[in-house]
Amino acid sequence: MVKAICVYCGANPGASPRFAEEARALARVLVEHNLSLVYGGGKAGLMGVIADEVLRLGGEVTGVIPTALVEREVGHTGLTRQFIVKDMHERKAMMAQLADGFIAMPGGLGTLEELFEVLTWAQLGIHAKPIGLLNVDGYYDGLVSFVRHATEQELVRPQHAALMMVENDAETLLRRFV
Repeated sequence: MVKAICVYCGANPGASPRFAEEARALARVLVEHNLSLVYGGGKAGLMGVIADEVLRLGGEVTGVIPTALVEREVGHTGLTRQFIVKDMHERKAMMAQLADGFIAMPGGLGTLEELFEVLTWAQLGIHAKPIGLLNVDGYYDGLVSFVRHATEQELVRPQHAALMMVENDAETLLRRFV
């Protein structure tokens, strides 16, 4: 049963105002489905937008943040729960443990690294949790095309590529999770 969704997204707002709009839309869908948010614990960028919106709507938010980022004053201070961990490795492991599914929104290198780590873990059978890509305004079109190319080149198996569910709409993506 899916109760908590880990959302990976940018610590920056990005160039398009649609990214923040969709972060708020995903927050609404999470709260409507009584799903809590697990995320990286930051207050900046899209991370802050989704956390603030879930909280504003009365939902639960769990942040997991490394000490070094707390010391740089980028941690969100108004969360339902916050875990301060030693480093990024511990952060990712705890976020994965706390979540019943994963969604990557637009983000940078950290978001991509987190997405591919949980995909790799699923490929290896370490977990069987759903993994989604919220492709806001085609942000991930190039990535989706690359995964298709890697599959055609027989370096990614079709069943492993299929682990990454891709949708343009938060509600549609979450419906695929259950």
